[in-house]
Amino acid sequence: MLKYSRAYQVPMAIGRYLDDSVFVVKDKIDADSQNATRVMLEDQDRTVLFEGLNSSKAVGNLFSTRKKIADAMKIDVDKISSHLSRAVDHPIPVVEVNDPGFKERTLEVDLTRLPVCKYFPEDGGRYITSGVIVSEYGGKKNVSFHRMMIKDRDTIAIRLVPRHLFTMYNNAKKDGKELRIAICIGARPEVLLAAATSLSYDIDELEVASAMCNEVFGEPLEVGRTENGLCVPADADYILEGRITSETTEEGPFVDITGTYDYVRQQPIVKIDKIWCCKEPIMQLLLPGGNEHFLLMGLPREPMIFRTVQQAVPRTHAVRLTEGGCCWLHGVVSITKNKEGDGMNAIMAAFSGHPSMKHVIIVDQDIDIFDDRQVEWAVATRFQANRMLRIPSAAGSSLDPSADNTTWKVGIDATLPFGADKSLFRKVTL
Repeated sequence: MLKYSRAYQVPMAIGRYLDDSVFVVKDKIDADSQNATRVMLEDQDRTVLFEGLNSSKAVGNLFSTRKKIADAMKIDVDKISSHLSRAVDHPIPVVEVNDPGFKERTLEVDLTRLPVCKYFPEDGGRYITSGVIVSEYGGKKNVSFHRMMIKDRDTIAIRLVPRHLFTMYNNAKKDGKELRIAICIGARPEVLLAAATSLSYDIDELEVASAMCNEVFGEPLEVGRTENGLCVPADADYILEGRITSETTEEGPFVDITGTYDYVRQQPIVKIDKIWCCKEPIMQLLLPGGNEHFLLMGLPREPMIFRTVQQAVPRTHAVRLTEGGCCWLHGVVSITKNKEGDGMNAIMAAFSGHPSMKHVIIVDQDIDIFDDRQVEWAVATRFQANRMLRIPSAAGSSLDPSADNTTWKVGIDATLPFGADKSLFRKVTL
């Protein structure tokens, strides 16, 4: 890791993405009222800046479309998947600076004063939804998303699923230690996408984000070191230093990606020791079950699906997890067949690339997979039920409320029959 010091002049992560098109709400908003949620739901394509949420600034729907994510990373929309894929293959070291922007101010440790929402009426409390957690233990580093319910001034209930942070936490607990963490809010989209990507335990997600930054901007990701020794994105708006303790408490209910309530569980307690922020911080609000939630969770799965399908069908063109399927449960893949049966092979490979997916549609290259109407037209005009693959009793997503321990998976081959007269299937144009 390189290290140097300079006068920090780069605007904070969230501030750099706001322009004159932002919808500004100047009214004071109570954090428990759900009024912020109502405004965000009115038009999820619209970025909303709240100037008085719990007396501070917050932004919603910041990365709620593919175009906004692509624009923030200075790439084309159709290049998001390949951009992330290259970074996963070729991560590069971050650069540590001595004067990171997040250290411009320190705040009193009182989580109840932050502009953090109770999003829906039956939520267990106010939730930090956009925070990514940086941690390190036993020589391993991890950056990942977790929902965090504020309990009081310095206490959070964190939802841990059995992945890397869960492993670190259990290893620390086995050694009789607390796991030091840093909660980063207002991170740039490269960090958010890397944090949402399922990687090997040996890969540092910040180095994946660093590769994306370097490819476009010619500079690696800059990080700063917290007092508890962790390296975090230098241009985050808020950094909350803390520890995951061995104690547990009730967490939930909470609205998950499907827009349905997840139930209450006993989850670990986080104690916050210090709060850093930039000079004028803006809290990022990630609407649970909203479009931004869909994209930040689902987009990183698309390169993985692409890879597995391409191994089976070399001429694979694009992959999309659909918003109607919460960018998690339903997908569409575009291919060009080399032989009959490639559509079925693509179905099986797609499920392998994203085991949580339960429906996938395979289409030809002439179908725009980002246009739902074209995809349905392909199913209507090119598909017969004898080219449907049904897989019973498969492991699926725990987020699917219809699943009963296992799930049925369905693949639809809506490609043209190999060698068919394409003039019979091509839509007329002028």
